[in-house]
Amino acid sequence: MSSLIDTYHRNINYMRISITDRCNMRCIYCNSHLAPHLTHDEILRYKEIQKIVKAAAGLGVKNIRITGGEPLVRPDVGALIELLYLIDGINDISLTTNGIFLAKYLDELKEAGLKRVNISLDSFNADKFKYITGGGNLEDVLRGIEAAIEAGLDPVKINMVPIKGINDDEIVDFARKSITDGWNVRYIEYMPFADSADDKKKMIGIDEIRDIVTNALGPMETCGITTGNGPAKYYKFKNSKGTVGFIGAMTHNFCAECNRFRLTADGRLMPCLMRDDEIDIKGPLRAGASIEELEEIIKKAVLLKGEKHPDSDKLDLKKRQMWQIGG
Repeated sequence: MSSLIDTYHRNINYMRISITDRCNMRCIYCNSHLAPHLTHDEILRYKEIQKIVKAAAGLGVKNIRITGGEPLVRPDVGALIELLYLIDGINDISLTTNGIFLAKYLDELKEAGLKRVNISLDSFNADKFKYITGGGNLEDVLRGIEAAIEAGLDPVKINMVPIKGINDDEIVDFARKSITDGWNVRYIEYMPFADSADDKKKMIGIDEIRDIVTNALGPMETCGITTGNGPAKYYKFKNSKGTVGFIGAMTHNFCAECNRFRLTADGRLMPCLMRDDEIDIKGPLRAGASIEELEEIIKKAVLLKGEKHPDSDKLDLKKRQMWQIGG
């Protein structure tokens, strides 16, 4: 099996797959409901995704993350997981979800082979959660988290996006859950995709978030673990079972260690979340491209990866919003 190496000698072995651009929430930092959605014919079928992943696996991709939109609004996600595990070389499949439907589908997902899950949660306050998500039910997410932990998925990671003036007063509450409940909490910097000064003011840098946590709860020690394939730096409090992770995509980019590329729901390869570069793979696939031809398209996409993404004040993404990419 060959390795997928980009221009800057990074080994690309991780593929994030958006299986839908639809979501059952209307989060204030996303607004996916305001744009027209892809039609049924525009979205890749599960068998088509399987063939693309087979080509990627032949190039050394080992790890897959299924995203959306909200992936669990698409029927039979378990069937896709089963198809992907049939591919030689794929050894880890994980899911990112808002957690609303997780308890409902967890047995099906685990039976299909799901090993890990990331769950988005931005507030413990039911009213604030409803405001942030445009009507979401906090209890549904908490049930999903509990069900995932009880089912033995490992790790279960809770993603919080602190937003200045909205939920930054809960930063410490989330870190405390790593002590009291053994949660693996990750703080992710708010990404100001809207082209406005007000939107950029909502971002809180990871250094500030870490200071807020340690000033309230005391020092943390580095874990020396990654608990996955992502860019987070992990810490823990003394005698705590859980971890606290920090992802500073805006203030501390992790481009030098980047090991991933993305497949959008409408069949385009994106080498970088923060750039507009993309290559169509659905067209050639539906025209009958062989595995070898798909491999060449994937190689071409990976070679588009830049050394690093633009600084936060220079981002100028026009083609897609976060909900269309999968984060």
